[in-house]
Amino acid sequence: MEKMQITASLEDYLESIYNHITAKQGVKAVDISRDLRVSRASVTETLKKLAGRGLINYSPYGVISLTAEGSRIARGVLRKHIILSQFFEDILGVGNEEAQENACRIEHVISEEAFERLIAFTEFSRGHGEDFIKYYDKLKNRGK
Repeated sequence: MEKMQITASLEDYLESIYNHITAKQGVKAVDISRDLRVSRASVTETLKKLAGRGLINYSPYGVISLTAEGSRIARGVLRKHIILSQFFEDILGVGNEEAQENACRIEHVISEEAFERLIAFTEFSRGHGEDFIKYYDKLKNRGK
């Protein structure tokens, strides 16, 4: 089966829908609008696109649900987000807010090969993360 091409914006919508469904068993357009900080009109337009691609079940003023394919994509984006943010925090020692922001940007563009290598590197580095942070701090302070 050929992999569907999907934009970063559409992935953000699927991730938001998935997170709301997981937390509250349901999601409405207003929830997505608040979550993504976009207008209700923009949300409605995008929900129609997602429904047209067979990724969500949507009717105006109704509860939104993910199709199997929409759920698969959303789980993949969320998995990337979690692993990337953990990498930034646990391995690189970046603060949570910066880790979340970077993970959100990178989750959409990282190739599967690079992502799998990052996972392997993270697993390899788990016991040595503090060593990297000390090394980085030493390099950073070298010129001071």
